[in-house]
Amino acid sequence: MNKETQHIEAIRLLKELIRIPSFSKEEDKTADAIEAYLQSKGIPTRRLLNNIWATNRYFDAAKPAILLNSHHDTVKPNKSYTLDPFDPIVKDGKLYGLGSNDAGGCLVSLIETFLFYYHREDLTCNLVLAATAEEEISGHSGIELLLPSLGKIGFGIVGEPTKMQLAVAEKGLLVLDCVAYGTAGHAAREEGENAIYKALRDIAWFRDYKAPKISALLGPVKMSVTVIDTDNKAHNVVPSQCHFVVDVRVNELYNFEELLGVIRANVGSEVLPRSLRMRSSSIPLDHPIVQSGLRLGRTCYGSPTTSDKALMPFPALKTGPGDSARSHTADEYIFLGEISEGIRGYIDLLKPIIL
Repeated sequence: MNKETQHIEAIRLLKELIRIPSFSKEEDKTADAIEAYLQSKGIPTRRLLNNIWATNRYFDAAKPAILLNSHHDTVKPNKSYTLDPFDPIVKDGKLYGLGSNDAGGCLVSLIETFLFYYHREDLTCNLVLAATAEEEISGHSGIELLLPSLGKIGFGIVGEPTKMQLAVAEKGLLVLDCVAYGTAGHAAREEGENAIYKALRDIAWFRDYKAPKISALLGPVKMSVTVIDTDNKAHNVVPSQCHFVVDVRVNELYNFEELLGVIRANVGSEVLPRSLRMRSSSIPLDHPIVQSGLRLGRTCYGSPTTSDKALMPFPALKTGPGDSARSHTADEYIFLGEISEGIRGYIDLLKPIIL
């Protein structure tokens, strides 16, 4: 298959995926489409819930395996959309549509890369392609559910929009549900203990605290209070509880337990982590896939956002066409040229390792 055909096929598939709503936990129809596309190319597929995977034709269990992974779920459309998020419009060299950039362009580029190598008998490694679900919500029924079915993986490439640069590390994500407790009373009298005021002291601490260990790749820990509410809907009642949520992006110099200890020692609110799964991750700079990327002129960096890479118990490199700054924005798009660059970039990245 030549470059032009690959590009046309990738764009056609991406347009089809854009037309199909695929919010997290509702990806069954895009899973159907991906499965049908691969089967139309004569590739046997396997499925676990809304996760689709396949292996190269001459799979050899004695060889190490490389995972090619990206996700086909999306967030819900930003309220500021001016275009139909499910209409794949091409204008000025851009393909618009929900999921075009995050991570449809990466996914179709990885699929075409897999097809490029699928029939080769001389691969030194196996290739495992996985189009997975629930990435946008860090769900349990996506890559985490699928991994035990894939066998032993040597390393992975995770398709996320990085402008094809090498995200060799990414911050972990720790979401905290916090509750400040007070005592209810009538707002007109000097009664009760206002839980909001207690929460505000803790919120100020989250705003001002600077964790001392700063990563060369990932920078400092970042803590942001993103949600606040009370158990009270009446204007004249002093609230007895104030709930707030903190989004914590953790560099590789802290484990979650250590950071939780610091937080709990400094705030009066109850602090409960939603999950301890999405930890900071990295791949060594001397890993062959990183070195391959460096030889292609790409640069290494630490990503402030988390991905399914955090759930992989093996080295994984995050890289792909598109720009993370466009993700989750209104009128999301990817340049058509970026998809061609993605296909060729993935093929060239793998070449010195598998041939």
